[in-house]
Amino acid sequence: MARVRNLARALALSAALTAGPLAAQEGDPVARGGYLVRAGGCLACHSDLESDGPPFAGGGPIETPFGIFHAPNITPDPIHGIGGWSEGDLAAALTQGTAPDGGHYYPVFPYTTYTRITDPDIADLWAYLQSLPSVARPRRAHVLKFPFSIRSINLAWKVMFFEPQRFAPDPERTAQWNRGAYLVEALGHCGECHTPRNPLGGLSRDMAQAGTRFGPDGKSVPNITPDSETGIGDWSLGDIAWLLKTGFTPEGDDVQGRMSEVVEHGTSHLTGEDRTAIAVYLKSLSPIYNPVRPNDDDDSDTGGDDW
Repeated sequence: MARVRNLARALALSAALTAGPLAAQEGDPVARGGYLVRAGGCLACHSDLESDGPPFAGGGPIETPFGIFHAPNITPDPIHGIGGWSEGDLAAALTQGTAPDGGHYYPVFPYTTYTRITDPDIADLWAYLQSLPSVARPRRAHVLKFPFSIRSINLAWKVMFFEPQRFAPDPERTAQWNRGAYLVEALGHCGECHTPRNPLGGLSRDMAQAGTRFGPDGKSVPNITPDSETGIGDWSLGDIAWLLKTGFTPEGDDVQGRMSEVVEHGTSHLTGEDRTAIAVYLKSLSPIYNPVRPNDDDDSDTGGDDW
């Protein structure tokens, strides 16, 4: 049965490629914003894909050690979505983790990485989100354990673990490397899943991109540093770009779990140049030994790795 599900995923991923990538440098801010939404993984998180929910009208459950989260409706609906927001409100949410009413978002919303997004990209994201059809779908409440159910605790969390910063290109690196760094470390927020966390949910920065046994929905997430034994050190640039395009590893395995959504609704729609830039950046990271793949040789989808 697992093989059948894997084949179905593979066919779906293949079908997603037929539309081709959106142009990354279109003159229209809505078109640019649409591309950025793909790069940022917004569709997969803010849509209930399992239940065929309307795009961007609120996501399905995200299981974490702290409880179950639901990404909100980000269509322009004035009651249930972001129809009452301004562009500045979106900028504050992405770069500061702050809501229009001054409240603080839970870090399951990856503002800790989105804080690096540039102002022009935020403007284009805003243009695209405002162009979406308005969907009057109420947001689903989080179901959290105490004391994490107390929203004001997020301010203390931010004091301990959040440092706002904008992306700054490295002048000693190539434009391709800097583009890959921006996609991985800002828009794509890869480290939010591929980096271990401490018991309070703060990212372990010294293990950035090295994978974790305790990823979203209780599944392990692989090491994507170029460690030759536990990471992707033996992968070529083409291998990485191929996975981002098709969802298949060099060994012929298909990605699963959250990563399948990232590929289907995100990276498969990027330009080949951007996928290669991501590969260049990942291959430049310092290798970190971190064996996170679970000791299971079965074919099941339960408790497995999200590769």
